[in-house]
Amino acid sequence: MTRRRAEILVVDDDPLVREILSRVLDLEDLTVRLAGSGERAVREAREQPPDAIVLGVELPDINGFEVCARLRAEAELSGIPVVLLADNDDDETREAAERAGCAGYLAKPFSPLMLIDTLRALVAGLEIRA
Repeated sequence: MTRRRAEILVVDDDPLVREILSRVLDLEDLTVRLAGSGERAVREAREQPPDAIVLGVELPDINGFEVCARLRAEAELSGIPVVLLADNDDDETREAAERAGCAGYLAKPFSPLMLIDTLRALVAGLEIRA
């Protein structure tokens, strides 16, 4: 068996948030790809499916809920775990994340450790490949 780094697609409209998340995830030995829009995220996932996606809600074109719903609608992408990063921690947002098919949900502000723990749980079975 060969160990490989899990690949995470980070999607957020804020370049600073993308950079911070990229650095944090890189420290955890995760390969990080970045996207600044929902359409770009869907395109990236189709071209090279990641092991997980960290996805902001507010994006310049389509929102994170729509991105997740589009991924779930495609058989080859439907199993990718998505962690939604929301600005609000309320029942309405949590329910929308669940309806869209998100595997995890974190409300801003969150600690990097919370994100790392969530991703570890989601990609634990994916880090070792034959």
